[in-house]
Parts: sequence; C-alpha cells; structure tokens
Amino acid sequence: MPYQVISRLGLAMLALVLTACASSPEKEAPPPLVFPPPPDQPRFVFERTLKFNEDVVIPDRAERFKRFATGSPRKVRGLVKPFDVAAKDGKVFVTDTVQRKLVMFDVTGGHYLEIGDKAPGTLRKPMGVCISSLNEVFVADITARQIVVFDINGSFLRKLGRKEDFRRPTDVGISPDGKTLYVVDIGGVDTDQHHVVVMDANTGKIKNIIGKRGTADNEFNLPIQIDVATDGSFYVVDKGNFRVKHFSPEGEYLGGFGQPGRVPGSFASPKGIAVGPDNNIYVVDSAFGNIQIFNPDFQLLMYLGTRGEAGYPAKYMLPAGVDVDPDGRIYMVDQFFRKVDIFYPYGMSPMPDIRHPAS
Repeated sequence: MPYQVISRLGLAMLALVLTACASSPEKEAPPPLVFPPPPDQPRFVFERTLKFNEDVVIPDRAERFKRFATGSPRKVRGLVKPFDVAAKDGKVFVTDTVQRKLVMFDVTGGHYLEIGDKAPGTLRKPMGVCISSLNEVFVADITARQIVVFDINGSFLRKLGRKEDFRRPTDVGISPDGKTLYVVDIGGVDTDQHHVVVMDANTGKIKNIIGKRGTADNEFNLPIQIDVATDGSFYVVDKGNFRVKHFSPEGEYLGGFGQPGRVPGSFASPKGIAVGPDNNIYVVDSAFGNIQIFNPDFQLLMYLGTRGEAGYPAKYMLPAGVDVDPDGRIYMVDQFFRKVDIFYPYGMSPMPDIRHPAS
C-alpha cells in the first residue's frame, strides 16, 4: 500500500479519536431522577455526582492528542475520603481527611483545585467547612486544632485559634454578616469540653463558650456539626444525645428535636446538618444512609437517599457532610463511595455543564 494512502488512513483514524462521529445516533436521555418518587409530588431532582477532576474539567485537544500519540495515562485526581462540603456560586469545596486537603470543584467555571498542601495554609486533617457572605472559606482542622481561612479562589488568608482553645474542632459555622464564627469542639471521653466556641471571624478572639458535656438542653455529648440560619441562630448536631439543638446567636437554647430510634424522624447516627434558604433543616444520618428534612417547627417533611451497595445517585453507605446553597441545591457527601451528590429543587434549571454545552 502506498505511503500516502497509509498516512491518509492514519489521519482519518486520529480524527475519529479526537472528535465525535457526527453520524452517530444520539441516545435518548433517561428521565430525571426525582425525590420523592412518584406518585408523590417531586421536590428535588438529581443533578450530578462529583468525584474526579474530569467531572468538571475537560481535557483540551492537545492533551487528548498527547494521550493518543504517547499512550500516557489520564491524570485523574479526586476524592479519597471526603467529610464535609460547602458550596456557593457553582464552587463546591470538599474536605478530604486522608489527602489532608480542601478540594474545590468549580462546576460552572470548569476548574479543579486542591488546597492546603502548601505553607502557611497547610492542612493536617480538615473536617468541617463553611463559606461566609464575604466569600471567605473556613476549615476546621481537628489535628492542628486551628481554623484555617482561605479566599473563594483558594488563597490562604489566616489561621484562627490556639491549640489550647480547642480539643478536637470538627466543624465551623459563620454568621450571616461573616463576622462571627461558631466552632464545634467535639471534646473526647476524658473531658467536659463538649461545646461551641464563639469567635471573632477576623481576629480569632473568643467571645463566648456555649455548653459543656451533659444531657441538659444547653449541654452536649459529642457535638459534631453545625450550621447557621439566615436569622443568625444556629443548629448543632448533638450526636451522643441523638438530638439537634437550636440556639440564638447569643447562645440561648431555643429548642430541639430527635431521639434514638429506627423510624423516620428519629436518629441512629446523626452527623451532617445544613439549614436551607427556606429555613428547613437537613440532617444526615449515616446509619440510615439518608438526609431527613425538617421544617422550622421540627416536623419531618421527607427524606432523600437510601443505603446501597453501589454508589449510584442517592445511594449511600457512609454519608457525612451536607450543605444547601443559597439557591436551595443540596450537596451530599458519602465517604465510602468517595463522592458528592448534587440535587436541585424541582422546577429549577440545572447548573450549566461545560462537558455537555447546550447546542
């Protein structure tokens, strides 16, 4: 076969690898996955799962050619053991306790970033994360016993707190004005230091300490996560007491709900918590494998997700953190399946997907 013919065939094959075949028939899109399922009125729609950098970043043409020509492997990065999540304006921040990093998926911008592996913003074991109205990202580092602050683009800003201020900080919540930080200290079996530390979000100066170990309304037993509502009040998952407790910004106990059990509305292993823009309360139960959604009067509205042996949408084995962004989207972390599932309110449009742009 002449050399020119071989060259033309090779170029044709390469073109097929780098571009989709225009004549290929398009597969019919599956129906949306809604919750609760029919015949109930749908409230949320599954949007996407985040696990790897390629869930938000598309390799450019040069990178695809390099892989084809050299046989080099894909440079896949992603989650190893995620714990908590916070999202705003399409940017999804996930703490990873094994990688010792904060991972950022920029869904609408098409970027992926790993944060916390360079001094002075080094992370040792990041747990809880939140984003302020001032676009500052606060991370609770349980091993360093400090709060590390980054800007919305991942640049280090400052560290808050001294080691003597905390025993085991597991989560952070921020006031609506971005000025007051609430830090959950889970303590341990050998201390009464099971409480919430209230700090100046800029200087780290301690303003108040709320609670101690116990079973009373204003006490905690292994508190683990927190979130702040739009009115400045905050909710704490009191894991060891199987309760969610509600406090005023000043730390006054306002009420609570929950009891140990295996029926909807009770808790077996409560962990993550988020308060939506509608003031509904979203509580993750790692034993149930779901999110239970309560209204501000603490009445159960619905649950989302079930336990599953495979990491399909809304299937969880070890769920942990949860967040609800200002648009009402839910972000759910599962440690076992190493993923974040995203759901949007029924009737809302999904976020633009750079991997599948609209025609």
